Amino acid sequence: MTRDQLEALVKYLHKDAFLWARQCCGFDGEMARDVLQHVYLKILEGKATFHQQSAAKTWLFAVIRYTSLEWIRKKPVENSLPEIIEIEDQIPEQEERISHEALIQLLPARQKEVLLLVFYHGLTLEKAAGIMQVSLGTARTHYDRGKKNLKCLIINQREHEDSK
Repeated sequence: MTRDQLEALVKYLHKDAFLWARQCCGFDGEMARDVLQHVYLKILEGKATFHQQSAAKTWLFAVIRYTSLEWIRKKPVENSLPEIIEIEDQIPEQEERISHEALIQLLPARQKEVLLLVFYHGLTLEKAAGIMQVSLGTARTHYDRGKKNLKCLIINQREHEDSK
């Protein structure tokens, strides 16, 4: 693929790529921007090459996933124990409704990843499995478990709101 084709591909998929980067970075927009910029540099410098073994979007999402994992591993832990305790003490007694993003964050990593890829990015389970580098059967298992767990979280949230 030529440089011009790569640039056109990156521009075409930028919105989806940013959303996926944000989701890979724990919904941290600033980190997602940094990761995405690093991904684009990898692509333009030839460090990440597209060999046309999968769809372009699948390949790009895999590059984003691995780059975000690198960044998360390198990111130092910022909160100390006293700061965490102070934050917990400031949580209001009447909890606000938990957003869907917060509910998704409660899921195990692989369940969260496969649900985000399938529901938010419209990928098939096969393509999601390719991005996650797991078998199709494993992706299906995490997908089914993730849907069940998310359903339970939503039901529990509604029951909690109704009991107030």
